[in-house]
Amino acid sequence: MGRSYVFLALAIIFEIIATTFLKKSEEFSKLWPSVVTVTGYACAFYFLSLTLRQIPVGITYAIWSGVGIVFITVIGVVAFRQVPDLPAVLGIALIIIGVIIINVFSKMGTH
Repeated sequence: MGRSYVFLALAIIFEIIATTFLKKSEEFSKLWPSVVTVTGYACAFYFLSLTLRQIPVGITYAIWSGVGIVFITVIGVVAFRQVPDLPAVLGIALIIIGVIIINVFSKMGTH
């Protein structure tokens, strides 16, 4: 199962890169950011599919989306000066708590 988490980490990294460049592509009007976006999402979904060999889809998606949301929010703050308000921060905190609960307490991830 160790390799599956490596694949999941790669899926997350590619998704974060793709989403960041999606913003920079300015609605796909800039070539190279658009190319990075499409390539990044293709790689993200490829590695996500490899992850699903061993880790249930619900667990995989919870981790993938939760980690992605946190990192994209941080990138939004740093690179695009998009500061989340209190409800956004609380929502992100609840997502993180949900991912932790699923991974620590759910028997869904065990085979």
